[in-house]
Amino acid sequence: MLRGLRVIELATYIAAPGAAGIMADWGADVIKIESPDGDPMRGFFDTLGSDQAANPIFELDNRGKRSVVLDIRTPAGRDAAKALVKDADIFLTNVRPAGLARAGLDYDALRAVNPRLIYCSLTGYGLEGPDADRPGMDVAAFWSRAGVGAITGPKGAEPFPLRTGMGDHVTSLATVSAILAAVHERHRTGVGRLVETSLLRAGVYAIGSDMAIQLRFGKLASTRPRREAIQPLANFFQTRDGRWICLLARQGSSDWARIATAAGRPELTEDPRFTSARLRRENGGALVDILDAAFGAMDYAEAAKALDAGDLTWAPWQTPRDLVTDPQAAAAGCFVETPDGKGATFPAPAGPARFPGAEDGPRGPAPGLGEHTAAVLAEIGWSEDEIERVMSAPS
Repeated sequence: MLRGLRVIELATYIAAPGAAGIMADWGADVIKIESPDGDPMRGFFDTLGSDQAANPIFELDNRGKRSVVLDIRTPAGRDAAKALVKDADIFLTNVRPAGLARAGLDYDALRAVNPRLIYCSLTGYGLEGPDADRPGMDVAAFWSRAGVGAITGPKGAEPFPLRTGMGDHVTSLATVSAILAAVHERHRTGVGRLVETSLLRAGVYAIGSDMAIQLRFGKLASTRPRREAIQPLANFFQTRDGRWICLLARQGSSDWARIATAAGRPELTEDPRFTSARLRRENGGALVDILDAAFGAMDYAEAAKALDAGDLTWAPWQTPRDLVTDPQAAAAGCFVETPDGKGATFPAPAGPARFPGAEDGPRGPAPGLGEHTAAVLAEIGWSEDEIERVMSAPS
């Protein structure tokens, strides 16, 4: 889908490499510039004191790329980076603005090298304001500061972290869409532009429905325990064999009779405590108790059949271990076989979209550190002496 686009990535960790990784899956030629020490995510399991030989987190976001080692603190490294940008389509970075300015790799500097360049800056907090140069990981900027974590946990719960890379990958999606919007604009104008995304802004958008209420009304309901849910029918119920189901009632009251029937309690629709949405909310604890008992008397398969018969919106509550064997996840293309660089493949998460009839999966393994430095610089016309000078430049 993106064959012919060249992306230069100067980034570490997950959000920006994840965005470039999606574009690599979709056919872009992604050149990953790394320092001599490499992207810190290469050592993710070392940080945890683990001796894992593979690194699936790094592999997910970096498969199909080419790695070039350049020390941008040196004149030779900076010159090489600018040479790579000269004929590129996209420059994607999550290096903080002050560091880019010191290296002469800020937007104005690279626009002078390549006016068609789409320069994407992904930061924790954006390019303006008092915290523009503050470091920001997803647990800090996306989860904590953007309010995502505070409204996720039940009221009164202590803060807890999100899972690895979750906010980063949401921001990756936003970044890819922004970059491709700029590519479309360039088709019309012939010139590139600065594109800006941030973990903070992506976090605010991720909880946009709640934020819309907060901004419009000045208040927001908190997440509540099951028996105190504002909409008791949009809830979780456990079956007799210990499995949980997630049940969602659509807006209005159209699903109430179907849910009561699926639970084997059709008479509940006539119970004066539950004849309207307001009454069901006011008597939510009693209604949840009744539905707990009803679904708790069924095996999962029986409950699933009854809910499907009512054309209701529901899903099993699954762990990642469960998902691996979910036939629908396989049918939806959620997993792909990824080359390991040694002639074998291993399963990994797929990118977030599929293009039927076109290739949209891994183009190759994650690169070794600096594996393609000489080849990539030769492609842009550098001589062997010039390449050797860059590769041997002291830090």
